[in-house]
This record gives sequence, structure tokens and C-alpha cells, in this order.
Amino acid sequence: MANAPWQDVDFDGAVILITGAASGLGRETAGLLATLGADVVLADVNADRAEGTAAALREDGYRATTLHLDVSDPDACDRAVADLFADRGRLDALINAAGVDVTAPAIDISTQDWRRIMGVNLDGPFWLSRAVLPVMREQGGGHIVNIASTAAKRAWANAAAYHASKWGLLGLSHALHVEGREYGVKVTAIVAGGMRTPFVFDRFPDLDPGLLQDPACVAQTILFALCQPRETVIPELTVLPMRETSWP
Repeated sequence: MANAPWQDVDFDGAVILITGAASGLGRETAGLLATLGADVVLADVNADRAEGTAAALREDGYRATTLHLDVSDPDACDRAVADLFADRGRLDALINAAGVDVTAPAIDISTQDWRRIMGVNLDGPFWLSRAVLPVMREQGGGHIVNIASTAAKRAWANAAAYHASKWGLLGLSHALHVEGREYGVKVTAIVAGGMRTPFVFDRFPDLDPGLLQDPACVAQTILFALCQPRETVIPELTVLPMRETSWP
């Protein structure tokens, strides 16, 4: 039987920046990649929670550091990438997993909430991608993974800003995929169905967990994308719960 794909990929020492890493999918992904030898940088606005995760990983012998970062701030994103590259000398992957939402009818979404959702979900991945692309081009390769959503493929009520941000992120991801290939930079959009994370349960506490998927499973999907041979890239990958009720 052939090895699982990650058994043939060397993550030892790979520097991977993960946003939204204090909880949910970002946290699961950071833990998974750290156990495979990566030097993970957990970026989040909640620095204390991210540091708790990083400290636990270090106690187990893995490489993990934290970065207090508001991804909606373009200057902060530029500084974070510049400092990280100056310190590590490389940046192998960026995983844009930070996300926010407000559940409300479109007519009730405030200007402030609209800008915050777009700032985190769409602007943030752009600011960070813009910052890392020159670094990855210079080093001859790298991988950007954008966590989109089934909200980029279908619509439901009371999520206009979230839909707009995720449809935009999917388009941005494909555009970056086209631009990055010439320089050996891969870009993948992960279209993820609902996950059992605080992001969902904080807004929908009565939702049946059985309709959702473990974020650890989506982390494995991210890993699968990262593990493709150098000559291959997956521009878009969809991963759904088996009981997803509103997906065709």
C-alpha cells in the first residue's frame, strides 16, 4: 500500500504562518503541522489564547511561536511578514484561516460590522498574500492556502457580508493562483462546509453537531493540498460534512 501523502513530504523546519490560530480550524491545523515537524507561527488577535496553544505544543517538543496580529491592518501584515522573514529566513506556507461573521439581515448590518467582516475575511488574506508573494518568489516557491466556505458557492439569509467576503476570497484565491504559478507559488482555496468550532456554536448553539464536521478533518484536507508534488497544484478543494443538509 502506498504511503499517505504526508509521509513522503518533509515538513521538518518548514516555516508556516497560520492566521486565526487561537481556536477552531486554525488551531487544529497548527497542531497537525507542528507534529509533522513544521515551525508553526500562530497568528491571532487573541494573543493569550494563541500562546496557550503554542505553549502546549512546545511542551510536547514541537516548534511553535505566536504573533499578535489584526489581519485587517495592512501595515501590521506587512510588518509581520517582514519580521518573520528576517528572523526565519524563509516562509514556506501561509494559511489564511481567520474569519468573522455577524448573523443579521442585510438591512441591519452596520457599516462597522460590514467593514470588519470584509477586513478580516477578504482584506486580510489579500494583505498577507501581497506581503508573502515577493518572499516566496525570491525563495523559488511557497504555498498560500485560503480558507473559503460553502458560503462562497451558495447563499442563505442573514449572512450577506459573510457571503460577499467568501465569494470575494474565492475569486481572489483563483486570481493569485494564476499569478503565482509562474514563480512556483501555489495557491489553494479550501471550500469548507460547516465545522464543529466556536465560530459556529457561538452563533448557533442549538445546531445539531452531527450536521457538522470535525475541524481536524478539514486540517487533514489542508495537509493534503500542501503535500502535492512540486509539479502539481490544487486550485480549489471542497470538503463537506457527510450530513451537510443544504449542499446539492
